[in-house]
Amino acid sequence: MKLAFSTNAYTRFPLVDALRGIRKAGFEGVEILADEPHAYPPKINAALTDEVRRVLDETGLAVSNINCNCSFGYWKDAPPEPYFEPSLISPIAKYRADRTAMIKTTLDFAAAVGARNISITSGRCIGGMPPDKAAAQFAESIKPVLDHADKVGVEVGIECEPGLFLEWASELREWIDRLGHPKFGANLDIGHSVVMGESIEDAVGLLAGRIWNLHVEDLPGRKHYHMIPGEGSFDWATLKRSLQAAKYDRFLTVELYTHTAEPQTAADKSFAFLSSMFK
Repeated sequence: MKLAFSTNAYTRFPLVDALRGIRKAGFEGVEILADEPHAYPPKINAALTDEVRRVLDETGLAVSNINCNCSFGYWKDAPPEPYFEPSLISPIAKYRADRTAMIKTTLDFAAAVGARNISITSGRCIGGMPPDKAAAQFAESIKPVLDHADKVGVEVGIECEPGLFLEWASELREWIDRLGHPKFGANLDIGHSVVMGESIEDAVGLLAGRIWNLHVEDLPGRKHYHMIPGEGSFDWATLKRSLQAAKYDRFLTVELYTHTAEPQTAADKSFAFLSSMFK
């Protein structure tokens, strides 16, 4: 299994510095944040794309994923919970359209920099969007996204997140079967599954063959707080057995947006632990 690190730990640094720092730590892959201050979709242009490709070539890094989960750059006067809005299930049509446009731009960027997949979320069931209505809206909203994914040849992975419309691996499996689209799968954050009470074995087994990228982090019990691998209570041995049973051969991507103060230290420690566990 291949190891990668997300640039969302490096949001106090330019994207190219994040890429070089991640390679310096020893990782062979990188997840690029499709948000401020790195690759916010409305600001992606030929100059940024060329610069990213140049530094990827320079460092030898592969792209494990383009993370289009959040859109902090969208808001100039942020609402109380801007993390997952605008979303594909927003009750406001303009927000849904804007989110779709950002995802399509991210798919184009992924294709241009050699990424096989991007990640998105379902969005949260906020006021005016109860779960039954959200299901119908998600089915409608995901269609143009998957049409564009087909066009550019990039996979779309849903990341289940505590508190969102799609929270559990079991729910995502149902949607994968319902939609039946070959480019629709999972960006599985296995820590989220643990927080939600799913077993590691069940989550990996349910989504086997459709996991485009795997987010990893350590946890303090079942609290949703991303810790440096090796510093919490996460059951790494069970994860390793589960991934081997599923014949998973893509990236394990460390996601530590909680460690923006010292991202290089977090990257160095993460690589030291995971390389001893998985290599």
